[in-house]
Amino acid sequence: MSAPAIELELSAPVNLRDLGGIRIAGGTLRPQLAIRTDDIAYATREVAQQLVGSGLAAVIDLRSPAEVATTGRGPLAEFPVAYHNLPLISDVSRSTPKGAEGFTHEAMGRMYLDMVENSAAQLVTALNIIAYSPGTTAFHCAAGRDRTGVLAAMLLLALGASDEDIVADYALTGQNMRAIMERNRPVMGAMWRALGMDFSKVDTSQLLSGSMDVAMEMMLGELRARHGDPLAPLRAAGLGEDTIQRLSERAVQR
Repeated sequence: MSAPAIELELSAPVNLRDLGGIRIAGGTLRPQLAIRTDDIAYATREVAQQLVGSGLAAVIDLRSPAEVATTGRGPLAEFPVAYHNLPLISDVSRSTPKGAEGFTHEAMGRMYLDMVENSAAQLVTALNIIAYSPGTTAFHCAAGRDRTGVLAAMLLLALGASDEDIVADYALTGQNMRAIMERNRPVMGAMWRALGMDFSKVDTSQLLSGSMDVAMEMMLGELRARHGDPLAPLRAAGLGEDTIQRLSERAVQR
């Protein structure tokens, strides 16, 4: 992979958490199966060592090609960890909310629905990686909120978690939003400049107010309204019962 497009200042993730302990069908999700996080491409080497030492076997990078080109893989590239780039948004400049609405929780919910319906194949691949990796899988985007939240929701749905618990996990990111924005500011600015856009004019202030729950509740509600089964788009893209069974065998802690 080519070198990062900017000089990165390595820092610890500010939105990293293990999904262990969430209620799923048959028990709770065991720790060290799946970790969700903000961008670990520029995590410190110490963080990389800690993750690998704790059993990290695979990384699922949900970022777009432009984002990957900006930061590369970082210190984790030095370790024997499988890497999978599965973009849920191929072109972030085209997918950015436009107009007066800007970045609202409602706009995010509509974007999440679009990801599930139009990037179902990538989500199915991600679930198979989690199901069959020999250790822990970490998945991330930039903030660890939106694309990461969608994959977390699909994993939890496949494992039989309730909508309430899926929303609760998603909403935990709210307390980290200011730290996420501060950590990502240099990287996002560089990426937007490379795309010919001025990141300073992108208004994300509304994401710091109100309830984050709205976005995930909207996505789950719309999936049920449109498809009945919220996993229907993934099933149509190849998600089989064998994968769900394998996930359950690995995940359930009674």
